[in-house]
This record gives sequence, C-alpha cells and structure tokens, in this order.
Amino acid sequence: MKIGYARVSTQDQKLELQTDALSHYGCDQLYKEKKSGKSKDRPELEKMISQLRAGDTVVVWKLDRLGRSLRDLIDLVSEFQDKGVDFVSLQDGINTATATGRFTFNIFASLAEFEREIIRERTNAGLAAAKSRGRRGGRPKGLSPAAMEKAKTAKVLFDAGTRSVDEIAKILGIGRATCYRYIDGINNLD
Repeated sequence: MKIGYARVSTQDQKLELQTDALSHYGCDQLYKEKKSGKSKDRPELEKMISQLRAGDTVVVWKLDRLGRSLRDLIDLVSEFQDKGVDFVSLQDGINTATATGRFTFNIFASLAEFEREIIRERTNAGLAAAKSRGRRGGRPKGLSPAAMEKAKTAKVLFDAGTRSVDEIAKILGIGRATCYRYIDGINNLD
C-alpha cells in the first residue's frame, strides 16, 4: 500500500500541492498535518508510523516534509526499513526500493554521521584547549558573594522567627525554594 504524508508548517499554508502530487502518484491513504517541523508532537506522523506494515511504501512530496533534521529523517527512514517499508520522496528522486535510491539515502546518512563526528571532535578539542589553560567547564561551585550575603540575611531573618519564609523571599527578591536552599545551605556551613 502506498501511504502519503503531507505537512505544512502553519495553519495558513495549504496542503493541496502536496496532496495532489501524492494522489497522482497513487497513494491509497493520506496523512495530513499542519505542524511545524520543529514540533516534536506530530500526531498524524505517529499515527501513520503505528499503522505501517511490511510491504508498504511511505511517500512524501519532499524530504523536508517528513523530517525536522537530517538526523531525524535518517532515523525515520531507518525505522521504515526495519519494518520492511520503502520510502519515496517525489521531488528529490529518492526511492529506497531501488538500488540508486538506497545509495542516495545512505550518502545522506553518511554525511549526517560525518557531521556528528566533526562536531564531537571540535568539542573535544575545545575542551582540551581550555583544560590546558587551566579552565574547567560547568557552573562554579558554591554561591556568589552577593548570593552568600542573601543567604546569610535569610538565615538571620529565619532564626529571628518574626517572618515567614515567603516574606523573607519577597524581601530578598528570591523564590521560596531558593530561600529554603539558602537557609539549609547556611545551616550546613555552621
């Protein structure tokens, strides 16, 4: 069965160009979505994937209509292949049922993996360079001098017993949870 998936990013955009092309290609069933590609919640896509069976073919008008990124697209097509489902992108000339289509898609997958490796190498090189200069990443341990003053003030006001934690937090311009952490933190330093 040929199953079409059409998606536009906003409610103002029209699906007709995609759905007409998918119908002309012979799709038996269409799933239509008006969601941004960046949205992680795409119920029609999830519904389509859950109903795929071996021998089906997922058809899209263009690659960017299916995946949010190259990595996302590769993961989806790999999931299709694991289920025995072929993939066709009409505008990009990709059909994983053919040797050329699989080759083209594997080139995309290799480029995505290469990109991830380059990013990892650059990150590691940057961390090593920073370490050689005596710098370490992450948030500095402990409170800043200004936060330490607020913590001491919170402790004094709390110990006096004349104000509630909510009042102390409001006076110091901090959240209630932060006020409790400050009070507990000063208690641990004593």
